[in-house]
Amino acid sequence: MDLSAPLAPAPATPVALRFPPLPATVLDRVRGTGRDALDRPAERLCAEGGEPLRCCLRDAVPGEGLLLFGFAPPLPESPYREVGAVFAHAAPCPRPADPAAYPGDWRGRPQVLRAYDGRGRIHEATRVHDGRDPEAALAALLALPGVARVHSRNVAWGCWMFAVTRG
Repeated sequence: MDLSAPLAPAPATPVALRFPPLPATVLDRVRGTGRDALDRPAERLCAEGGEPLRCCLRDAVPGEGLLLFGFAPPLPESPYREVGAVFAHAAPCPRPADPAAYPGDWRGRPQVLRAYDGRGRIHEATRVHDGRDPEAALAALLALPGVARVHSRNVAWGCWMFAVTRG
């Protein structure tokens, strides 16, 4: 699989996209219990600035109270289901105003667009994306046969950033 191969052009018929943040139920549980997906303690810290917050899909501002914890991104039970570290506000925060809008703070960042099939297995359409026109790249992936969902991941750290679904 060539992760740097160009993506097919975006489909002629636009594909509506959704960029949901971490589920409120996950955030409430971690904030309430202080425990993550593996029942490990969440870490409390003060933002240095720039930490990608999965609760509101923006970068942290220096001084904000954060939690760092293990999260299992949304996938059916499969060998590819994993738990990885994510940042979120320590206290409730406003959710993104428009779940159909690509996270503004993350526009232009190269990302790994990891495609999955309906069984939760990695699809061969997975690609590294340069960050330009992410909506077109994501729509092209989601239009491919067999692609059920896409996870955007940080190129350098491999962290899950958000899931992308058809609207």
